Amino acid sequence: MKKFNKHSFWVRAQRFFIFKFIRFYSDKRYLEKIFPLLIGYPLNLDNPQTFNEKLQWLKLYDRNPYYTKLVDKVEAKKIVSSMIGDQYVIPTLGVWNNVDEIDWDKLPHQFVVKSTSDSGGVVVCKDKTLFNVEKAKEKLRRLGSRNYVKYTKEYPYANVPHRYLAEQYMEDEDKELKDYKIYCFNGAPRFLFVATGRQKEDLRLDFFDTDFNFIPVTNGHPNADNTPTKPKNFEKMLEIAAILSKGIPHVRVDLYNVNGNIFFGELTFYDGSGFVPFSPSEWDLKFGSYLILPNKTNKIS
Repeated sequence: MKKFNKHSFWVRAQRFFIFKFIRFYSDKRYLEKIFPLLIGYPLNLDNPQTFNEKLQWLKLYDRNPYYTKLVDKVEAKKIVSSMIGDQYVIPTLGVWNNVDEIDWDKLPHQFVVKSTSDSGGVVVCKDKTLFNVEKAKEKLRRLGSRNYVKYTKEYPYANVPHRYLAEQYMEDEDKELKDYKIYCFNGAPRFLFVATGRQKEDLRLDFFDTDFNFIPVTNGHPNADNTPTKPKNFEKMLEIAAILSKGIPHVRVDLYNVNGNIFFGELTFYDGSGFVPFSPSEWDLKFGSYLILPNKTNKIS
């Protein structure tokens, strides 16, 4: 596989040009242009082999409208509750159509607020006496304005209503909230990574197989200084991930484990938008080998 320096001045200049004139490219041509500039090798949509290549293929040819409900944080909680039960869903404190409607006074001493059309962003309040409402509103507006369709072609987000969701604040025994992100392929969990350090703005990712054996790979962030240990109810987490991913070619099921209690986080269809290199690079092929693409002729292009 031919590779090149994706950090060179010439490559960065090309990325800037493509983003600036994005409206002149079809989705397919845009992905073919931008993918190698971000990942370091050409995109082969005719015969995709790597995990990142196959995610681009799914963006173009697996546009199932049901995915929109699964990425909408409000609708997803309803669906997940019906599939596995309310006990796995973080309690909701409120839902609003815009940040100016949020009644901050009625929220408890600790809480989190998310944009329902965003992925990964969150406002965390650990102490309401120190909480800056205006700064929070500014961040939430920014999260709600992210355009996953325009720049990354993630069409499940195209019709998600822009709302804001407040949830109960949670932390685990380590005074943080570790995120267990399980890669599932047609309902079968195969790999996961544990995200730590987010609260300290020092995000670390550690990869494991489904026996919780450490995998020596990085993907956008370094490993933690102290490798996370296997949760006692890890097998139950895999069982939940299998249920939530059934019938979907690939989805990452994001879960929390708070003092032995499992909670649903979100469903992620395009890990890193398919634009984050693996190191060592052979893991891109390894992950990709588990992703069996559906019949292209039956999908929306």
